[in-house]
Amino acid sequence: MGTDVVVVGAGVIGSAIALELSRAGRDVTVVDKAGGVGLGSTSASSAVIRFNFSTYAGVAASWEAAALWTHWPEHLGHDVGELARFERSGLVMLDADVAPRSLYLPLFDEIGIQYDEWDSADLRAHVAGIDAGRYWPPRRLDDEAFWKDAVGTLGGVWTPDAGYVTDPQLAAQNLADAARLHGAQFSLRRAVTGVDVRHGRVAAVMMDDGTRIACSTVVNAAGPWSGKVNELAGVGGDFTIGTRPMRQEVAYVSAPEGFAGPGGVGISIADMDLGTYMRGASGGGLLVGGTEPECDPVEWIDDPDAASPAPTAAVFEAHVTRAARRLTDLTVPHRAKGVAGVYDVADDWTPIYDRTDLDGFYVAMGTSGNQFKNAPLVGLLMRTLIEEVEGGADHDLVPVRYAAGRTGTTIDLGAFSRRRSVNAASSGTVMG
Repeated sequence: MGTDVVVVGAGVIGSAIALELSRAGRDVTVVDKAGGVGLGSTSASSAVIRFNFSTYAGVAASWEAAALWTHWPEHLGHDVGELARFERSGLVMLDADVAPRSLYLPLFDEIGIQYDEWDSADLRAHVAGIDAGRYWPPRRLDDEAFWKDAVGTLGGVWTPDAGYVTDPQLAAQNLADAARLHGAQFSLRRAVTGVDVRHGRVAAVMMDDGTRIACSTVVNAAGPWSGKVNELAGVGGDFTIGTRPMRQEVAYVSAPEGFAGPGGVGISIADMDLGTYMRGASGGGLLVGGTEPECDPVEWIDDPDAASPAPTAAVFEAHVTRAARRLTDLTVPHRAKGVAGVYDVADDWTPIYDRTDLDGFYVAMGTSGNQFKNAPLVGLLMRTLIEEVEGGADHDLVPVRYAAGRTGTTIDLGAFSRRRSVNAASSGTVMG
């Protein structure tokens, strides 16, 4: 059995890469140990589309990707049936010491992202029942200081073009279906057990059923399993950025009365001051996640397959109680409801989209739970990178640059290099 490219991972990132490579005329086979498309980290994503990043490349990428989500049918290029939908809810990023406005507003100005700066009165006017108090730093519920009165008030930065994708798994399926229409093959319920290397280049991928898939290119988009796939290929020794699987939970509750407003969906809220974020959900619901504040233990895991998919009472209570401190009409149910996912977290919460020191072996990993928003663009970035490197470009010496077709920005892919310096300015959060 043979193909041109093997993409390992059928999540939203792997499916987006498969679409772009097959659209470019490559013979693509996607392999995944799961029984369907988008059943791993993708299905547990809150699918928040936001622009608040600390680097030009991060902001520019999210801005271009939002344009792709906004024109989703055109991006797919085919009728694939029911479509995931981008809900333009807008998002307000509340002021927090860890992510001050001064970090990202100059980038917004440079790129041309529309925003408004809100004070506490603006917050109260636009978000029903919001408490505009400043509580920094986030604290555990068993810390008596959690219940202390606010110390002053805060405002936030409103970005009207932000929002969320209504069904992340369906979005991955849309991409996969479009890729299939370009000839891509999806081989599911099959795990990678080895990578065959000949003369310093990828030659084949070995599967758990004994099959050998001959290929000249491999793209590792295996999410929390990507580190293990790298080990099979013997790559990673020159990486200056490490990655590690982390389990994270997102709670589902009923939105407080008045949150959405008549016929609306409600403003998404990024609240690092209290260590939480919120966005609307179908049926009058509200998704509530955490922003990994220092007071909360991080659940690193060695085996992603061993992670429980069920929410826990303690994490649910922490997330929702923090949200209820901000949205005063929100009630905290006694029964935990939500999802848990495993994310491949990079040292600085910034992804690695790069080649490796093994010719033909590329990685789209370390997506840190915050790259769902960029998935359709990642397909284009990886296609550009692979074409340039296979054409002889030395990406390590002169990083490949991508000219964004919808927003006119230029994205330096060196920002996502495996050999980059750690971004010390990163706020260090999943936040969707």
